[in-house]
Amino acid sequence: MKQLDKESMKLQYLKFTNSLKSLMLSTVDEQGKPFISYAPFVKKDGKLYIYLSRIANHYRYMESNSSVDVMLIEDETSTENMFARQRARFVCQAANIGNEGHEDIFELFGEAFGKPTINMLKTLDFSLFELTTLQGRYVAGFGQAFDINLTAEQFDHVARDGHQQTKSS
Repeated sequence: MKQLDKESMKLQYLKFTNSLKSLMLSTVDEQGKPFISYAPFVKKDGKLYIYLSRIANHYRYMESNSSVDVMLIEDETSTENMFARQRARFVCQAANIGNEGHEDIFELFGEAFGKPTINMLKTLDFSLFELTTLQGRYVAGFGQAFDINLTAEQFDHVARDGHQQTKSS
């Protein structure tokens, strides 16, 4: 893949992920069974942040098992091909970091979802979770898969056999 193509794919990935406001969240329950849900999110310094209610199942599941997968996926109404929806998936470690001392994160939530909404949620049973991305894969379409990190500093094309074709510099 030409360097220019790779750079344009990086820009496409960043535009795509910056356009989304929620992510799909895959956690594991107490019996080891998968549980899927969603949460609004913000990004900062290469990490994802979600703000969850203590009564939500995924809150409890992440408290007892910090391994979580997330997926950012193109809306069905805007995809050109349902079999090749643009998406990014990340393996993450979740940590409940509470609400104190994270005003920079809450400022991002306020900008994305409205300060009144976030201020109201702060009066309820919500807590901030930090998701550290360990590895990721971005799929832009057929034959266009990349091993990535959240910020696209790593962006390696994956061949059909699953191995990387090119390395990041």
